[in-house]
Amino acid sequence: MKIVLTGSTGLVGARLLPRLVRDGLNCHALVRRPGSAPAGVTEVIGDLFNKESLAAAVDNASAIIHLAATFRTADADLIWKTNVDGTRNLISAVQQHAPNARFIMASTSNVYDPAGARPGREDDVVDPLPAYPASKIAAENYLRSSGLTWSIQRYGFIYGDGDGHLDSLPGLAANAGLHPAQRMSLVHHRDIAAAIRLALDGVLDGRIVNIADDAPTTIFELVHLAGGAMEPSGQALDRPWHLQMDGTVARRLGFRPTVRTIHHAVEQGAM
Repeated sequence: MKIVLTGSTGLVGARLLPRLVRDGLNCHALVRRPGSAPAGVTEVIGDLFNKESLAAAVDNASAIIHLAATFRTADADLIWKTNVDGTRNLISAVQQHAPNARFIMASTSNVYDPAGARPGREDDVVDPLPAYPASKIAAENYLRSSGLTWSIQRYGFIYGDGDGHLDSLPGLAANAGLHPAQRMSLVHHRDIAAAIRLALDGVLDGRIVNIADDAPTTIFELVHLAGGAMEPSGQALDRPWHLQMDGTVARRLGFRPTVRTIHHAVEQGAM
């Protein structure tokens, strides 16, 4: 089974790829610089805008894991170019050179309505305004209409394995004006790998699936776990379900997080 990853040096890819290699999978990574991938991985030098490298990367692939994305930048044009145009280029290459491959795409909990009346569900009508989630929805829709065998995983806030992502949260929370009582769905890298394995087995074919752990956690707790400080507040939340996803579908399909909460990750030394 030939597995092709984009975004293999990013936040998720750099921690997912070694796990797939340890699983004994034949992994190929689309990278810009030689030597970027870990041992045991076949590198294809190129990017999402080099059609020749895309063709070489996906030729006869059994599965594509599309992680590459641009976010947290003020350059909206770059976000749309990478997340939509780049995804279209990759889909086109798969249609031409590996039409029977499974196409697994990473997406985000940020697509859901911040003012929603419950945790975000996969069948919600979504129309986000910020460039990052809006571009991810556009890419999702393009994949869903591609005729390929696809699945889409919408992740909660990703953390663990020393990625440093949680360390950025105090600043992000302050800039966004988040209420300390706001809860956020999370997912550890170990459980992203578990969800990807399910997708590689075809369990998630034709589905959008929320991937998160068992306990949305307050911003107040998360900021303090990250070593920051936040003023407490007893005021009511204006948007109580913002940043939370419903994980029922994933559980029905067999997903079971092994890192059940961020406090569990702390106990396991998996931060």
